[in-house]
Amino acid sequence: MDFSFFSRVRQGIRSPCQAVKQLLRHWTMPDNDAPVLNTALDLTLSRTESVLENALLRQQLIVLKWHTKRPALSWRDRALFVLLASKLRTWKQSLLIVQPDTVLRWHRELFRRIWRRKSRSERKLPGRPRLSNEVIALINRMARENHIWGAKRIRGELKKLGIEVATSTIQRYLRDIRGPLASKQTWATFLCNHASKIWACDFVQTYDAFFRAVFVFVIIGLGSRRVVHFAVTRSPTDAWVAQQLRNGTPFGEGPRYLIRNNDSTYGPSFARVAAGIEVLRTPCRAPRANTICERFLGSLRRECLDHILILGEGHLRRTLKEYARYFNHARPHQGIEQAIPCPPEWLAHTGRVVALPVLGGLHHGYRRQVA
Repeated sequence: MDFSFFSRVRQGIRSPCQAVKQLLRHWTMPDNDAPVLNTALDLTLSRTESVLENALLRQQLIVLKWHTKRPALSWRDRALFVLLASKLRTWKQSLLIVQPDTVLRWHRELFRRIWRRKSRSERKLPGRPRLSNEVIALINRMARENHIWGAKRIRGELKKLGIEVATSTIQRYLRDIRGPLASKQTWATFLCNHASKIWACDFVQTYDAFFRAVFVFVIIGLGSRRVVHFAVTRSPTDAWVAQQLRNGTPFGEGPRYLIRNNDSTYGPSFARVAAGIEVLRTPCRAPRANTICERFLGSLRRECLDHILILGEGHLRRTLKEYARYFNHARPHQGIEQAIPCPPEWLAHTGRVVALPVLGGLHHGYRRQVA
């Protein structure tokens, strides 16, 4: 009997069977790259088998979580996580390799990508037609020749000529020609033009060695940066502030404008003393409206009050008197091009440089000593 013939026949039958077996195993075994097919195969499992398989997979994920680094997920994986999480009520308890906040962040990123793509498609739609160079030149001409005309006035003039232009478009070209607020005087321009005739006043609060509040009232000139007057009290009142303004304006010498805030301490008595002065009240919560006085109060704290332990009103008054003398007669200021508010009549430019201590050596003033 020829056994070789039977061997070849058996081998020929076994090879197709093995190929069919491998194909069936490939179809039935889970595939990491085919989530849809794996989900379809899960539908054929019973409830008990699904629970046991989930427990087995969860335990493997727990082991991987503690023994491997964080995996790198693609945008496809992230989108699938977001999709499955949106359909599962207990999705937060089912996450092991990512945090719930991470899935929410991925959802926000996908939301931005979707709307960014929609915005790109909407930008392709035709918008408002661009103005011709002739119309732009006409708007510029009207703005230059008529300084008090606004955007609405120019729009009416263009409409009379049969040219329809939106007010917002004209305002854009007006800003390029005139600049912002070119037709009105700004607060900074007013301060610059009338600095020599403006004073400013304000309070600064400090504490003595026994933690009791002490108030310092200051009047400063904007043009020269000179400390005009200061006073110290523990309880400022309307009558007291009015008396300090009276002391700061002897013989009727006062400013044309006085800047103050909206403190209730400035009452009827203060208004009567300031009858010949135009009082300018700063807006609420706008310290920049009284910027020069605010900067002086900041310098007073940084250069004096923060370094000295105040014992009482008398000590504070003497300290402020020495600092005001140094501030007016020896300290250069950037706002007036490094000049001194009250310069001496004559300064020596030759001789030995000597240092004069101020506030016990906290500051020093320098000058030349003529031999």
